[in-house]
Amino acid sequence: MSKTSPAAMEATIRRYFDACNAADYDALMACFTADAVHYFPSGLPDIPWRGADTIARKWIWCVENLGSQWTIEKILCSSTSPEAVIEWTHWKRKQGTALRGDEWYAFEGASGRIKEIRAYYAAPADPSARICELVDFDYRDRGYHLSSE
Repeated sequence: MSKTSPAAMEATIRRYFDACNAADYDALMACFTADAVHYFPSGLPDIPWRGADTIARKWIWCVENLGSQWTIEKILCSSTSPEAVIEWTHWKRKQGTALRGDEWYAFEGASGRIKEIRAYYAAPADPSARICELVDFDYRDRGYHLSSE
């Protein structure tokens, strides 16, 4: 099986989310090329995150300081190029809030590691909203996680 087959890319993304949730530095590092870049919408400090070490340390900070946990809602992996897109929820348990969004992944062909992530938020980060998500989208009936548990 190719390191960038749809099944391999999905497995890497799932390992990445498991490593994020566990705040496991070594497991996070194993998911990325050394020069990986994680892009974000405007409004966050110190973006984009450049390098596997930076990405790993920033997610560990989020777990330790925000109580962050992430759930994967949907994954689509290309059968023709080393790319995938997912929907996720970022649960900030210490704040009692959540943010939903999508990410586009690009993988390095030889290693199968993530070389780029482009994050897109489903809704603006409204400080008055408990969960930032699409208005009137039926998350429950579509099978989305409704809590971080």
